[in-house]
Amino acid sequence: MKPQLETDFWVGTFHGSHDGTKAKVTATHDDNRPEPYVWTCTCGVVRSFPTEHDVWPTAWRHTHPTGFDRLRSWARRFRTPR
Repeated sequence: MKPQLETDFWVGTFHGSHDGTKAKVTATHDDNRPEPYVWTCTCGVVRSFPTEHDVWPTAWRHTHPTGFDRLRSWARRFRTPR
């Protein structure tokens, strides 16, 4: 994903996978937003942050889930509604 506006600056890209599919997260910075740091995944998830400190760890973990994250995702898929 490339920057969409003149104020939208590319910050970084993470390649990985989650839920059994390949994923690409693109982090951007836009001074005109209330929370200027944003990352967007090819799966459709978007997260924004007020500072740059949370962008990198959360984007990395989204594309490189831990064993616990994978187990939680698996359980969520097979949970039956009551």
